Amino acid sequence: MRICLISEGAYPYVTGGVSSWVQSMILNMPEHEFIVYSISAKKIKNVTRKYEQPPNLLEIHDIFLGEYVEERIQAGRRYHITEEEKEAFLSLIGGKETRWDVLFEFFVSGRVDSILNFLASKDFFDIVRVLCEKRFVHVPFTDMFWALRSMVLPLFLCIDQKMPEADLYHGVSTGYAGVLGALAKHQYNKPFLLTEHGIYTREREEEIIKASWIKGYFKDIWIDYFYSLSQCAYTHADRVTSLFEGSRQIQIELGCPGEKTSVIANGIDVGKFHTGNRKQKESGIHIGAVVRVVPIKDIKSMIQSFSIVQQEMQDSYFYIIGPYDEDEEYYAECVEMAEILGLRNLVFTGSVNVQEYLSFLDILVLSSISEGQPLVILEGLAMEIPFVSTDVGSCAELLLGKYDSFGKAGTIVPVMHFHLMANDLIELAVNPELRSTYGRNGRERVTSLYTLPGMIRKYNELYEEVNPHGRHRISAERTL
Repeated sequence: MRICLISEGAYPYVTGGVSSWVQSMILNMPEHEFIVYSISAKKIKNVTRKYEQPPNLLEIHDIFLGEYVEERIQAGRRYHITEEEKEAFLSLIGGKETRWDVLFEFFVSGRVDSILNFLASKDFFDIVRVLCEKRFVHVPFTDMFWALRSMVLPLFLCIDQKMPEADLYHGVSTGYAGVLGALAKHQYNKPFLLTEHGIYTREREEEIIKASWIKGYFKDIWIDYFYSLSQCAYTHADRVTSLFEGSRQIQIELGCPGEKTSVIANGIDVGKFHTGNRKQKESGIHIGAVVRVVPIKDIKSMIQSFSIVQQEMQDSYFYIIGPYDEDEEYYAECVEMAEILGLRNLVFTGSVNVQEYLSFLDILVLSSISEGQPLVILEGLAMEIPFVSTDVGSCAELLLGKYDSFGKAGTIVPVMHFHLMANDLIELAVNPELRSTYGRNGRERVTSLYTLPGMIRKYNELYEEVNPHGRHRISAERTL
């Protein structure tokens, strides 16, 4: 079967998380051929692929949306859109059920020579004017025009691309990736599966609420818009999976039909994690975080908690393990905060062999503002290392065992409560027996419930369920 995986802003240029999941799916399904369709905001100079391309990964289609804004614009054109098409555009922003089939047909018809030209056309001008007259009477037209243009530009650029043909499409989030999965289903009449690692809509809503560049009265418009994108994915998907039950319930609350939903948890290759390789350092307590240094991981709260721990325990050591080149400005702010706090024994390792650190760390910590089901927790527990984590995604389920009887494998604290995080780190640091108990519990939970073979088997069953006759269909059709 030829499967097109559609991801947003990750594989193969960013390590960890969704990227690791994509690579794992391809490597562990050698019987299938894969195409990866990767959407990114902009192309970063000198960026390299972080993963070696498996033999069954046929193509990687990169879409860098920022490249298209350099095109020359011809303003004031007419595209002779129909009333039905105009209503479809209005419904995308106007708070009604969106006619995605009409929008898809408009863009794949070949009538649009350039998305930037369309957004500078008299037709788009008319759409904005109608929205202002009917729904946004108190919003200045100029503000509305430029806000809507920036809002729909990435979406229209995505829809304007030709999707590669495959037997099955598997979106790795809602948002733009989810809409492209729906577009592919519309174009080729092939099955579309959706997997959410985190609830995309909720994550975007949090970002919009905090964003200073979005004026107050536009925040609701942006939030409704992203809900509309998610609804497109939920409506067109044949099946929708999540990583844990709490996430599945949120999907249903957001409008996904419950009968489409199921849970497929992440899994790791437990055989790669040998607890016999663990070697305790001669002295001190060693605390680590396997993480990308980016704002959503809230490295600053972690650093503040480390500072409190070090005041209580002079022989404590901290390792922030992972790349720090994704957001260099944020990394610099984190380094500066550590210096201001006078924090000693803190190391930003950059990209390294994580296994080397898991062999001696006493405690692992996660301070994220948002997560799905972190692979780093599964891997840490597989090495019998206890965790202190913020209460995001399925972290409480993994560490506290809400739905099993294996016992606690760590502790949970509220987001951004660095002082509570520090208290729990100190409690574990001074209690080796508790660390050992939590570590054993975590290992048992992972080896029983979160294995890679189990995850791969469930996805294979799902692929066969939605497309039982799709194996190598494209190759056969081309041969004929």
